[in-house]
Amino acid sequence: MTGVSVLTLARGRTAHLRKLVEGLSRCRPGPAELVLVDMNDVPPAIQETGFPIRRIELSGERLPLAAARNLAARSAVGERLLFLDADCIPSRALIALIERALDEVDGLVCPEALYLGPDDARGDWTEAELLAAGQPHPARIFPDAGLRHETNYGLFWSLAFGVRRTTFDRIGGFDEAFTGYGGEDTDFGFRAKEQGVPLVFAGGEVVFHQHHAVSDPPVEHLADIVRNAKLFHRKWGWWPMEGWLAAFERAGAIRLGGDAIEIVGKAV
Repeated sequence: MTGVSVLTLARGRTAHLRKLVEGLSRCRPGPAELVLVDMNDVPPAIQETGFPIRRIELSGERLPLAAARNLAARSAVGERLLFLDADCIPSRALIALIERALDEVDGLVCPEALYLGPDDARGDWTEAELLAAGQPHPARIFPDAGLRHETNYGLFWSLAFGVRRTTFDRIGGFDEAFTGYGGEDTDFGFRAKEQGVPLVFAGGEVVFHQHHAVSDPPVEHLADIVRNAKLFHRKWGWWPMEGWLAAFERAGAIRLGGDAIEIVGKAV
């Protein structure tokens, strides 16, 4: 199959997922397919589209993010993969950008994410309105157009990225030892670096990150974050998710020192 296979995961946030599908329907060219790994108890109701949507069930109490992304990649038909979180809306020419970039560079291609407010994209929307409303991430600087090689692999984020299937397989996919929430995408980025895979920031097209309530730090994922941080530290010798770990420590939820970390209370 030619074109780009879009891969996404779903647990809850069906309203956001429907906006993602609506955005894909406006893309020119559109995706070759949407592979949806569904972790809901009840399948989400999704509108009809002009491209195939293949829903694959994946059960589990924890969010098996690494395993779900690997399952999506294995299930895709295309040779170019575009991972999009379910709370993203692609700009109209994003798929064309990813396709061109992956033809040019055998790497991890990341488009810019613009952050929407709580009232944006809730009803009818235009891309111009979202461009006016969206705010860039202050730590991720993108070119206005074209491709820029990024040397800081800590800036890789699995929210939205394109990769050739063969390269994804060469990296080894996401490490499924990471279960639940946190750390698996940073690990993937550094394993890509270890394999000599370039990290590329692509300008000119974006994804719009839909607003949703979040905890900062994500206290509901404390146990997952600590467990995955320990795994990451054993592999790489340093602590990931430093901002979250520091916040948990200030709240008295963890004790962090040297090569050790333990949960000692509840983050509130």
